[in-house]
Amino acid sequence: MKTRFVKRAMLLGCLFINLLVAHAQSLPGIQVISKGTPDVFTPQKFSPAPPAADALRQLPAATLPFNPADINIRITNRGCIVEIPLGKDEQVYGFGMQINSFNQRGMRVRPITNDSPIGNAGYTHAPVPMYVSNKGYAILINTLRYTTFYCGSNPRRQAADRADSAKRNAPALSTEALYMSKEQGKGNMIVDIPGAKGIEVYIFAGPDMKQAIQRYNLYAGGGALPPLWGLGIKYRVKADFNQQQVMHMAGYFREHHIPCDVFGLEPGWQTASYSCSYVWNTEKFPQPAKLAADLQQQHLRINLWEHAFVNPVSPLYKPLEQRSGDFTVWRGLVPDFADSLTRSIFATYHDTALLNKGVAGFKLDECDNSNLGTGNRTWSFPEASMFPSGITGEQMHQVFGNLYFRSFYQLLQQHNRRSYYDIRQLGAFASAYPAVLYSDIYEHDDYIRMIPNSGFCGILWSPEVRESASVTELARRTQTAVMAAQTVFNSWYLKNPPWLQYDRNRNNADSLMPDAVQTEQIIRRLLNYRMQLVPYLYYAFFRYAHNGIPPFRALVVDYPNDDKVYNIDNEYMIGEGLLAAPLTGSDSVRTVYLPAGRWYDFNTHQAYDGGATHTIHCGLDQLPVFIKEGTLLPLADPLPYLDAAQPFEITCYAFGKGNTTATLLEDDGETYDYRKGRYNLVTLSWKNGHGSVMRKGPLKKPMYRVKKWVQVP
Repeated sequence: MKTRFVKRAMLLGCLFINLLVAHAQSLPGIQVISKGTPDVFTPQKFSPAPPAADALRQLPAATLPFNPADINIRITNRGCIVEIPLGKDEQVYGFGMQINSFNQRGMRVRPITNDSPIGNAGYTHAPVPMYVSNKGYAILINTLRYTTFYCGSNPRRQAADRADSAKRNAPALSTEALYMSKEQGKGNMIVDIPGAKGIEVYIFAGPDMKQAIQRYNLYAGGGALPPLWGLGIKYRVKADFNQQQVMHMAGYFREHHIPCDVFGLEPGWQTASYSCSYVWNTEKFPQPAKLAADLQQQHLRINLWEHAFVNPVSPLYKPLEQRSGDFTVWRGLVPDFADSLTRSIFATYHDTALLNKGVAGFKLDECDNSNLGTGNRTWSFPEASMFPSGITGEQMHQVFGNLYFRSFYQLLQQHNRRSYYDIRQLGAFASAYPAVLYSDIYEHDDYIRMIPNSGFCGILWSPEVRESASVTELARRTQTAVMAAQTVFNSWYLKNPPWLQYDRNRNNADSLMPDAVQTEQIIRRLLNYRMQLVPYLYYAFFRYAHNGIPPFRALVVDYPNDDKVYNIDNEYMIGEGLLAAPLTGSDSVRTVYLPAGRWYDFNTHQAYDGGATHTIHCGLDQLPVFIKEGTLLPLADPLPYLDAAQPFEITCYAFGKGNTTATLLEDDGETYDYRKGRYNLVTLSWKNGHGSVMRKGPLKKPMYRVKKWVQVP
């Protein structure tokens, strides 16, 4: 067994060599400044794809608001210090998928991998040492070391103003006033990289904020295009379910006409899970192949939970024993994923034992780090760990999710098969990965904020739904999940779907709500909205793959000169024409700022003037979405599951009085053949009160049929 895995893995290792041959300096709008001797292991070294050079060359001429020669790099006994100019009115965003903060100007941010946030220090599931400015550029510090960014918070001594200093001598009357940032906006960006003997600084120019982000995503290989089914609904069953219970739940979904495309199995599917065996528990699942086939008959795919720590009973233990770090986690090996052969051994086993037997994808858990703040969670490997490749524990933590998923990404490309994974850690240069982040934290406000934050750095985020405190909260969380990169109900500790009983204890006691049928109707309607939006979302992801434009992004990305959006972290754009404004808790109304232009309520088609704040009401079975004037929105008839061979029936809504167009993607919905030009672009046109459809591409069978055109003046 071991010999077969290793031999096949060596072949895979030869096939999947990193092919980053296009040098950044030769690509328009990208510059690299280097000094000293940079580390061997960097985020860019592990980029999974070469830059999308052709797409980069199609972007407009690049500009910067400062002279790159003004970037100062100093190498000291402490490490490297980088100083980058910041304008007085400049706003700063990014540093990965930040949880508790949004506009970082005046902040001190330390983006490091952690499974739980600590205030707004910068700890996150997805640390990216990069920030984006509303002045139209992005800066990436190419390091895996724990790095601190002083975002204009600390001006140098000679820049201090004596008059202001005198004013600050007045006594403060609270600790908040005493310790608040008094220097905000007066300093440059200072980057502290302890221990580094050299550093590379990547500059991604605009001319505007969106195009700076595009350059970064395209340099990382372009964004991810999920399979069509990945944009449907994913439901994760209770961790201790057996084969019969899984099939019973599948029957419930189909009998009750609740759309679903993926069933997720949690730790109980394995013989050992902490750490992992990656072997089916045949007491609970006596016929795994039959389970996969039976679910497939109901148009449901299997997604399996796991983490990377290899139990001694696993078939992978012996092949990886000498290819792992010097510490264990839950008595399991920590594979050295920085080594390509290690990744190939790991991938080969999964391919042979699981993926080739009906499994569609995985949930890659606990590849982040235990809580660094309280000290009461110490499950992950120490920063002092060493690995055979030479990478340190600190560096590995910053890239562990990237490298873990890369094991599977090479298989997806080898088999020409797309998938959509769940993962709990990613970092820089992960744009091309079809993997969506999730978290054990559950604050709804944070879940919303993480959607616009994810768009700054090539990350996708899933605000999953678990239990709730009320039907209203459950509906609000479902609305947010519907308006995100992936719609997931994670019922890993719930026996019944949360819409039948939102309370965890009562749910597991089979004490369902008296109004469970009505609540089910609300959730069904919300999930059907998701299915209606799939054609629109599918093209938004295609633009992400081909042009680097994030499908979900902060308002400031599209409106960088509107100072009213600089701190809005609870609204975001979806594609080009939709603005989402989620509600939380028991709220039935909220204020919404709509940028310049004219906007329409998704539910009522009521028109609102832009450049103003409005108080809006949203029912539990509605979506808090606004549509920009000039948008041609294609909405599909809801389907119980997604299949490219099953055509969508489309109604096209033209918002506004003028002529407008929209584009849809047609491909096989499953493979990477679209990269070879095997797709159609479908142009929908509304002109002078009439609609038309034009297809361009080699595919003969259409995915869409327009049955109706509606103008919303």
